[in-house]
Amino acid sequence: MNSRISFIVLLVVLLGWGDIASADSVSLTNLRFWHAPTRTRLVFDLDGPVRYKVFRLENPSRLVVDFDRARFNGELPSNQKAGPFISKVRKGVPSPEKLRIVLDLDLPLKASVFSLLPNDVYGYRLVIDLNRIATPVARADPSGKSSQTTEGDAGDFVVVIDAGHGGEDPGAIGSRRTREKNVVLAIAKELKQQLDALPGVRGVLTRKSDYYISLRRRTTLARKYKADIFISIHADAFPKKQVRGSSVFALSRRGASSETARWLAKKENSADLAGGVSIADKDDQLAEVLLDMSITKTINDSIVLASNVLKELARIGKVHSRYVEQAGFVVLKSPDIPSILVETAFITNPTEEKLLNSKSHQKQIAGAIRKGVQRYMRLHASNRSG
Repeated sequence: MNSRISFIVLLVVLLGWGDIASADSVSLTNLRFWHAPTRTRLVFDLDGPVRYKVFRLENPSRLVVDFDRARFNGELPSNQKAGPFISKVRKGVPSPEKLRIVLDLDLPLKASVFSLLPNDVYGYRLVIDLNRIATPVARADPSGKSSQTTEGDAGDFVVVIDAGHGGEDPGAIGSRRTREKNVVLAIAKELKQQLDALPGVRGVLTRKSDYYISLRRRTTLARKYKADIFISIHADAFPKKQVRGSSVFALSRRGASSETARWLAKKENSADLAGGVSIADKDDQLAEVLLDMSITKTINDSIVLASNVLKELARIGKVHSRYVEQAGFVVLKSPDIPSILVETAFITNPTEEKLLNSKSHQKQIAGAIRKGVQRYMRLHASNRSG
């Protein structure tokens, strides 16, 4: 396995910046870490493109990063900042024109490497994702059978709460340098706390701290946690600072059409979709009809949920649009889980940026979303009983 990991890493390296590397010496200005429950992301900040090589050494297990014609102008992180998978970070100069960073690894890890060009926030970056290789933890029940560990009561109404962005992705940034990823995580945590206080309701966070999760992974987590509904929380941005107000989105039919095609292409893995009916054993035409019916119902339920949340948000402040908006956001594309995206405010509006940083206003926003969920649950229950 270790040799396979090394090969993957080296292959990615050869597909990096390649020939665009500068002949001048490049500075490695910073080394940042983002920690998720099963992954650590390392980001090397550079002031220019650079040739690099990543390889693995064993006994003890180490990941080595060599930079050509580079110098280190930052500070190495402490062992604590390096996270649970890395025991130590070291640097060296094996030859006059080579900088070497060595990561001493504590656990078996899968490594992937890629380089990023500058954007509005960061310059050149080399990114290494270290993913833990783990096996599911099982426990024995009284019958002697093994069962996977679960959280909460199986009969709970499960609300998966997704704090947008995170880690390397700050989201929108306000004039006071407020980062969207931080305020939406605070709101998400408050929402979970309020939902957990309701009988028969359980909130589950897609991320609990500052790390990035891919958009598809967020919808996968919603399915993993058997979500009854999915709520993604964001803060909006616009060039004109006077624009303000909250908005709520549901999936558009155009977005749903592309998602139907995606699920059909993977229908052999699409059990338990279409309202609990597997499409894996259906022909393409029947599968398309079943999926379309499921997605249509999910969109309708999403709009009902979004409408109730929007009504409650309108009670605590200005709304940008009085109607539920629809778009093809990836996180809304679960074909069988009602999903909404809440733009809590415009972080680019100075007044709303200040409010987003206020603990009391964060509680108000979470309270409005929670009340909208309660309204939806009552309607949902009455429709079922009717």
